[in-house]
Amino acid sequence: MTSAPSDPTLERHFKGHRETVTSVDFSCNMKQIATGSMDSCVMIWNMKPQMRAYRFDGHKEAVTSVQFSPSGHLVASASRDKTVRLWVPSMKAESTAFRAHTATVRSVNFSGDGQTLVTASDDKTIKVWTVHRQKFLFSLNQHINWVRCAKFSPDDRLIVSSSDDKTIKLWDKNSRECIHSFYEHAGYANHVDFHPSGTCIAASSTDNSVKVWDIRSHKMLQHYQVHSGAVNSLSFHPTGNFLITASSDSTVKILDLLEGKLLYTLHGHQGQVMCVAFSRTGEYFASGGSDEQVMVWKSNFDCAESRDNVRLQHKTSSNIKTPPTSSMSHPNFNSHLSLLHSQASEPQEHLNGQDSHSAAHALSSSRGAVHSRATHSHTHGHPSSTSSSTQHAQSKASHQHPQQVQAQSQASDGGVPAGLASTLEHIIGQLDILTQVSRFRSWSSG
Repeated sequence: MTSAPSDPTLERHFKGHRETVTSVDFSCNMKQIATGSMDSCVMIWNMKPQMRAYRFDGHKEAVTSVQFSPSGHLVASASRDKTVRLWVPSMKAESTAFRAHTATVRSVNFSGDGQTLVTASDDKTIKVWTVHRQKFLFSLNQHINWVRCAKFSPDDRLIVSSSDDKTIKLWDKNSRECIHSFYEHAGYANHVDFHPSGTCIAASSTDNSVKVWDIRSHKMLQHYQVHSGAVNSLSFHPTGNFLITASSDSTVKILDLLEGKLLYTLHGHQGQVMCVAFSRTGEYFASGGSDEQVMVWKSNFDCAESRDNVRLQHKTSSNIKTPPTSSMSHPNFNSHLSLLHSQASEPQEHLNGQDSHSAAHALSSSRGAVHSRATHSHTHGHPSSTSSSTQHAQSKASHQHPQQVQAQSQASDGGVPAGLASTLEHIIGQLDILTQVSRFRSWSSG
């Protein structure tokens, strides 16, 4: 029996960057967090409160993207100085520079095996590099404007990229060919990533939306209009059940992909939120923004059973063998997210509420009964120390920012026709291995 989900909580926050935090990532063992900033520094934060942070000075201009290698032994960073750097995350701050781009490098991403890097740049190219030989391999060249983001698929066979040319492109890494283009009509995608299954992608856009596409059928599965500002970053929970988003509207939002609805809104940051990332197990997530702070949250809404399953997948993944497939063939992902509340964006009801127990974050939950109006509204203060515990943040917040925060709550009537409900129940029955959704099966009868 699974325990009932509870609200995310702010566990730690770090302050050390001198300008906007642009990127954040967890090491695989959760002992360190890497961040990049407009201040041109890469910082490595240690999760143990007594341990100091490392500041890496090597880039000459703003750092736009950081990521730990799968093993955690390296950190890659991208910068406006047109370079990519590989760092050893220790006190020595040793790094190697990769040079081939001719303009700002917007993103950097390791392949699943840690052997290659893919980068996206304002020079309109995507480039692939070897990590150990530290050598440029090849470019992908069909975008006609700046490329904001590029990511490997979970099986490393595909690359997805997003550009200011209002397209999102899928590439076959081996043939180096573009195999499909998704078109954005209103804005362009700031960030794009693969669902853990490898069969879907999600993109965050300047038109304030988040979209999910099936890369096999090329159909849009879900479309969320829950932010009031550009969506700058997103991250899938490793189970694939949740998606977290960061926006210029100062909020972080957690979306329930199975029910197709907004689950939580977090108001911790004072200013634009530029980056967000789940930890490798999904137990934690981190966010960073224009307030120069890095916040680490404990998920809580994901049950312990689900997290244990993710850990088991990590331990056994090296023993799993997948049969050879073509560029468009992937392990079966039997979920049809389009049937699970496709186009899942409903007008949000706005409520004003203030919790007398002011804590270090503002959060509103849309989970619960249809008529539930229980919300949590908290405020957050700016700490002066480099890192702080939740209790420290709480004491500062309650005195520095006594304010009433507007919370959001979304009511879901769950009205599903009987015929469709039975079809959905059959589909959901096939999802056990991949998405571990047994605790969510009751939604279709709601």
